[in-house]
Amino acid sequence: MVKKVAILANGGDVSGFNAVIRAIVKTAEHNGVECYGYIDGYRGLLKNEFIKLSSRDTASGILTKGGSIIGSSTNANVFNYKVEDNGKIEYKDLSEICVQNVKKEGFDCIFTLGGDSTQKSARDFSLRGLNVIGVPKTIDNDVACTDITFGYNTAVTVATEALDRLHTTAETHDRIMVLEVMGRYAGWIALESGIAGGADAILIPEIPYDIKKTAEAIINRKKIGKNFAIVVVAEGAFPKNGDVEIKNERDNGVGVINVQLGGAGDKVAKELEQLTGLTSRCTVLGYMQRGGTPTSFDRVLSTKYGAKAMELALEGKFNVLTILKNGKLDSVSLEKVVGDNKEIGAVQGGTEESNVRLVTMEDDLVKTAKNIGICLGN
Repeated sequence: MVKKVAILANGGDVSGFNAVIRAIVKTAEHNGVECYGYIDGYRGLLKNEFIKLSSRDTASGILTKGGSIIGSSTNANVFNYKVEDNGKIEYKDLSEICVQNVKKEGFDCIFTLGGDSTQKSARDFSLRGLNVIGVPKTIDNDVACTDITFGYNTAVTVATEALDRLHTTAETHDRIMVLEVMGRYAGWIALESGIAGGADAILIPEIPYDIKKTAEAIINRKKIGKNFAIVVVAEGAFPKNGDVEIKNERDNGVGVINVQLGGAGDKVAKELEQLTGLTSRCTVLGYMQRGGTPTSFDRVLSTKYGAKAMELALEGKFNVLTILKNGKLDSVSLEKVVGDNKEIGAVQGGTEESNVRLVTMEDDLVKTAKNIGICLGN
């Protein structure tokens, strides 16, 4: 029987982390289960740093709070961990230390709140004998097997509000206003916020764009007296026969994401100004999309995910991801989530082997955008 569980939050912060934690804790308490939280994701698992979580104090009043009360880590691949020894940097598999930490503390299940990379490590730990249950988190909405991740709706809402504000400036000054949004190699945020914010063009990674086609759509607007335009660009968008724009490359260890995307919006803005004759400006929304108070949608979704995850643990259904499919809560094996990304320790998402959820041309959002005349750059 499950009597003692632990939660870890991993990857980039999102609005809804705390709502999931709260739901797991409250459901655990209602069933006589002790709940703990590892500090700073997988790094806390490695260092065996955790705190007791209680709805009476540590996990009280956190439903509306952004970020994570137990922190998170974006670069802790414990299967290939960066270690400095006598001035020399090496990468070591320290996962067995994590396994022994869990067994020593007597945790019956570990809840992993995170995206595709986080759930890949969760799958790897399940192969080492740990009971794991994943909860799909990311503003990118690209975790496989689920219709939506928590944190995504808040990010879309923030981007939509930004577009509403940019719209007034664009119309007042006869400008093209370009908004660059996050999403890495998935165009969900750009597509949904663009539709909600009345964008004239939306450029996403799944559709390599032709800048001349995009400029043509804006020029056609000028012909009917509309001397301004709103363009949404996903950070991973790239032109036909071109590459993604990279802002920075880091060395945070092997098997984690070391490429920082950025610059796609500026590139599009400069080229559209040259081709259309309209002054063009780019706004990069950046980390504004990640933080702050979660929307009511994300509060409810996160609560549902957390309660369901604890329910699965009580039923003894481990090594699965909690998902929402066709409007109903369910679960799917972590093996299915990671797809062909089978190598132990290879946690980086967005690769050909990763089973990430990308926009398809058959998606209703794509069809809707085309039906109402939004240019997708193709």
